[in-house]
Amino acid sequence: MTVASQMLDTYPADLGGVDRQKLTACIEAGYECAQACTACADACLSEEMVAELTKCIRTNLDCADVCDTTGRVLSRHTGYDANLTRAVLEACAAACKACGDECEQHASMHEHCRVCAEACRRCETACRELLGSLG
Repeated sequence: MTVASQMLDTYPADLGGVDRQKLTACIEAGYECAQACTACADACLSEEMVAELTKCIRTNLDCADVCDTTGRVLSRHTGYDANLTRAVLEACAAACKACGDECEQHASMHEHCRVCAEACRRCETACRELLGSLG
């Protein structure tokens, strides 16, 4: 059992019909993606061809910030705002798609970009699945 699922299980009120498994998966995928993107940006900065990775670095850092924020917003349920949750999930899915696409362009040369692209795809999928389950 993960910390995210343990914390959701201890929440004293109803989650308003939100699918706990999809919510947990999305929170975990978001934090995992944020870490992967942060590490990928740092690895890109260490590459000899760093100038050619400027867009990748920027996309990584933007995605990490959006994923981290999404995880925090999804972890709060008091005064739940479905419209804000949808907007945050859509932004996160978009950031993950953009970052995944960018990292895929470098994946054949940089293993860190391949790993990051996979994390971005998992997070994008988790966001879309949670979005699809919201009423």
